[in-house]
Amino acid sequence: MPADLAVIGLGPYGLPLAQAAVAAGISTIGYATGPEAGSLSPAELRRMRSTGFRPSADPAQLGRVRTAVICAPTPRGADGELDLGQVEAAARALAERLRPHTTVILESPVLPGTTEELLRPILERGSGLRAGRDFHLAYSPSRTDPGSRDHTPAPRVIGGLTPACTESAAAFYGRLTDKVVRARGLREAEAVRLLETNFRHVNIALVNEMAVVCHELGVDLWDVIRCAETKPFGFQAFRPGPGVGGHGVPQDLTGHASRGLRMVELAQQVNERMPHYVVQRAAALLNEHGKSARGARVLLLGVTYKADLADQQGAPAHEIAVRLMELGASVSYHDPHIPAWHVLDRPVPRADSLYEAAAAADLTLLLQPHRTYDLQGLSVKAQLLLDTRGATPTGSAHRL
Repeated sequence: MPADLAVIGLGPYGLPLAQAAVAAGISTIGYATGPEAGSLSPAELRRMRSTGFRPSADPAQLGRVRTAVICAPTPRGADGELDLGQVEAAARALAERLRPHTTVILESPVLPGTTEELLRPILERGSGLRAGRDFHLAYSPSRTDPGSRDHTPAPRVIGGLTPACTESAAAFYGRLTDKVVRARGLREAEAVRLLETNFRHVNIALVNEMAVVCHELGVDLWDVIRCAETKPFGFQAFRPGPGVGGHGVPQDLTGHASRGLRMVELAQQVNERMPHYVVQRAAALLNEHGKSARGARVLLLGVTYKADLADQQGAPAHEIAVRLMELGASVSYHDPHIPAWHVLDRPVPRADSLYEAAAAADLTLLLQPHRTYDLQGLSVKAQLLLDTRGATPTGSAHRL
């Protein structure tokens, strides 16, 4: 049965799009062949099926839609560059079945020029069709906020190969959101995602550096932020943490332009040092209370990259656990979203009773304040608590 939409890739970008499309009454095929194909719970799958969603691993289904959106992940490779392998595989699968008049949109995070220089040739060679003449080609940066309680659709930015491509993509997204913003072209739309991601990482790096300096000066940074965010202009509040995870990879454009983004490169260095700093603070706290990191029982709370999610992509908890183990600490963890966790190819003991574990641990490290945690009760039970997110009541714990 033909469908209006094929979402190719059901990971952190594709699944929210598929859910929004189904909610808008758009008959949708979700095409995925990797581990992400099983990311939907049985209950979610039943609910989405009842409203027109069909998961499929059959590439033939891709030739029966009016719009195809590629949402394949682009993780950072060993060389630090974005790995476009899954985008290429998605494009090849689509190209062999691409029909005239189809609108093809890329949502995956990519660098400017990727849609035209990588995606377009694959689609044209595989289909024998020409982008801008036989089918529409556009880019729209994904704007999902995993775990957010605000389900209001964000405005969508659209940039097409031609003005007609832009309008075709805008007509599709106009069914999902009240506001569609047209970029001048593909590269401008691609650069929007680059700017948004880098903006986040640079500002997190700034407050992470402030956290280190303010601790040395005896200044309560969390109170500083509380006061600063009352300014109605020229300031947006960001908060420090043990590191930056997630799927949005910052890029400094080194090797892609005559000059890289030096501030982004520096921000990456700052943020990548935060797990080491957290472990330093943990060891110092233990020493202040007459205990050594070697042999200390350390409980990690929340090992995902963001609160209230099961996603561990880039979560700093892994490096923190490794560094603690290297110091000789005995590490355990608690996370309501992660039933099992391995570090250095070894299972990390999972605490069954949160408060009993916190009371028994020499140090409890709060890495993610999941909503299920009673932080007031936790601060009472824990022998020693280091809050890396500023989530506990003021004065009830040591803060980053």
